[in-house]
Amino acid sequence: MPMQTVKMVVTGPFSAGKTQFIQAVSEIDVVSTDRKISDSSPESQEKPDTTVAMDFGRITVGDDLVLYLFGTPGQRRFDFMWEILAEGMLGFVVMVDSAKPETFREAKSILETFRAYAPTPYVVAANKQDHPDAWSPEDLRIALRIEDNVKLLPCVAKDKESVKVVLLELLYSILEEMES
Repeated sequence: MPMQTVKMVVTGPFSAGKTQFIQAVSEIDVVSTDRKISDSSPESQEKPDTTVAMDFGRITVGDDLVLYLFGTPGQRRFDFMWEILAEGMLGFVVMVDSAKPETFREAKSILETFRAYAPTPYVVAANKQDHPDAWSPEDLRIALRIEDNVKLLPCVAKDKESVKVVLLELLYSILEEMES
C-alpha cells in the first residue's frame, strides 16, 4: 500500500507552545526558524526567541501513514505565513496557553482565520495544563465560545503522550471527514 501523507498545521498565539508541541513528537530534528527577539518588548522578556516562518516536524504512524506538522509563527507581524502554511492542510490544531487568559481573544481570532482558509477539521489544545494557573478545558470552552462538537483537549506540549492524544484526535476527525 502506498504511503499516505497528512499535512497538519499547529497554530496559536505567541508562546502558546507550538514549537515545543512539534518537538515533543517529531521523529526528525524539527526544522525551526526561531530568531532572537531584538527589541525590549514584554514578549522578549518572557521568551527570548520567536518563530518567524515555520516549524516542521514529521511522525510516521504505522506502516502507511506519515503526518507532516507545520507550526505557524504566533506573532501577527508574521501572519503572512499563515495562509501559505494552510495551503493543502487536512486539519489544524489551535494551541491555547491555558494559564494566560490575556491570549484567549487572540487564540479565538487565529482559529477563525484558519477556519476561513479551509473548512478542514480542527481541534483546540488547552496547553500548559500542568501549570497551577491553567484554566480547565471546560472553562476554556466557555471563554473561547467553542461549540460542543469541537474537540477541546487538555495538553502539556512538553509531554509526548499528551501531544500524541491531541494529534490522534485530529487524525480521527480528518479520517471521519474523508469517509463521509
